[in-house]
Amino acid sequence: MDRHSSDEDDDRQTLIHQNDTKHLPRQISTSPRASTAPRSGFHIEELESQIRRRFKLTFNKRYLFAIFLPLVLIPIFLSTDIRSLFSSNISSLKFNKVSDQLKESQLQALYLLNQQLTSLLSLWNHTFVNSNDNVSAVQFDDIKASLLKQITLNKHIQQTLLSPHKTGSTLQNATVLDPAYAGYSFDRCRKGDLKFSERRTIEWKPKPNKFLFAICLSGQMSNHLICLEKHMFFAAVLNRALVIPSSKFDYQYNRVLDTEHINDCVGKKAVIPFEDFMEMKKNHAHIDRFICYFSSPQPCYVDEEHLKKLRSLGISMGKLESAWKNEDIKKPSQKTIKDLEEKFASDDDVIAIGDVFFAEMERDWVTQPGGPIAHKCKTLIEPSKLILLTAQRFIQTFLGSNFIALHFRRHGFLKFCNAKKPSCFYPIPQAADCITRMVERANTPIIYLSTDAAESETGLLQLMVVLNGKTIPLVKRPPRNSAEKWDALLYRHGIEDDPQVEAMLDKTICAMASVFIGAPGSTFTEDILRLRKDWGTASLCDEYLCQGEGPNFVAGGE
Repeated sequence: MDRHSSDEDDDRQTLIHQNDTKHLPRQISTSPRASTAPRSGFHIEELESQIRRRFKLTFNKRYLFAIFLPLVLIPIFLSTDIRSLFSSNISSLKFNKVSDQLKESQLQALYLLNQQLTSLLSLWNHTFVNSNDNVSAVQFDDIKASLLKQITLNKHIQQTLLSPHKTGSTLQNATVLDPAYAGYSFDRCRKGDLKFSERRTIEWKPKPNKFLFAICLSGQMSNHLICLEKHMFFAAVLNRALVIPSSKFDYQYNRVLDTEHINDCVGKKAVIPFEDFMEMKKNHAHIDRFICYFSSPQPCYVDEEHLKKLRSLGISMGKLESAWKNEDIKKPSQKTIKDLEEKFASDDDVIAIGDVFFAEMERDWVTQPGGPIAHKCKTLIEPSKLILLTAQRFIQTFLGSNFIALHFRRHGFLKFCNAKKPSCFYPIPQAADCITRMVERANTPIIYLSTDAAESETGLLQLMVVLNGKTIPLVKRPPRNSAEKWDALLYRHGIEDDPQVEAMLDKTICAMASVFIGAPGSTFTEDILRLRKDWGTASLCDEYLCQGEGPNFVAGGE
């Protein structure tokens, strides 16, 4: 009984110890039976209980670990600079990249330095070895422009060498010379001083009922406009009003010129359209004297067909008479105002003077800016307002303020030029080289092309006009497009398809260019040069194509 009680108490103490070891100190039995077989059943139960508890605890730890691991890693990832872990490798890559850029920049700088050396040596040889005391203003400007080019090239070299060391737009510990801010800016193709205030002029004071009938027959519209301008000078010298020819006898001038503009500028009724003149004469007018300036190759440079046209318009006339017996259009002699007054002065009401396009009289006076006649405008003969506005709209749409205009005449020009010594017809590659040099000289980004050349020629020319690896665009007036409004005025007034209007539009655009390159021997070019001179748009860089050099190849004669 006591034994049974003792064993039960020991087992109870063991169970209490297992369940609450934290609260009761473990009792170590001193009985020799404490390690005997009856306690083995309790150890098995203990082991199973411990296994179950440990398995449950292990499962819970793994589950919790899987849940909390991402929550721990995400803040660490966000707060840690991962790039710093690879900083050494990236720094090495950056160093190699900068090193490569530096090598490339140095090679570019060496190439530019070689270019500069070549240019400076050429400038030295041209300026100092072959120098003389008679250096013109244009040559001096060329020297200044060449030196400025070298300053700019030097600036480019500095920027190239320093480019690997740039931080944003700032150079580290470096200063680059800027010619624009260092007093080195120089406009090589600036407008010339034409000294309008020093013009020598004559007052145009038409006498009542005294008229001069203009006859202009040689060549195309440009020739006729030059002829008309000379007739105006005759009319001013002779104190007569000028009658503009009929469109049935000559060009339709009222489509390209504004006759009222001339009268407004002069301040008098100095120019009269043919229709108004015939209305004054009740549709029948008589030319009292028909005087020929040239007698050869035929009097007045007028044929029988044109005389018939005059008569069909209600004009009667007497016999043609020559002012000089041996005046030839191929070899015109110089005439003075006194010569004109002696040969053409008359008390007759209506006189006609034959074609005077080739006439040479008071050249310095007639060709001065603004012309020889006193007036309040820039020039008397200029495009109509419609054409002027259309040209301005075209420039605003396609060209901008800084452009070169090129008159590139080709049709029928080969034979004409080859008859001259030297020829004025240039191969496309040579022409392209001349044009490219002007683009570099004038520093212009675009070219307006006025030409009658075939597409095969203009296409090749476009391919070859290249500066510093960049193709310089050649712009021509495009075909009609209703989406474009720059030419709307011409269509609104029904003159869009008139070839003379188109030609005058081309002239006007060319006359407004920063720089003009003309076709030598062309009166179209000469009329553009006249407009540029009169308008004050003429540049010191204006010149004929490949001026100063002949074609590098000339075909033989027939």
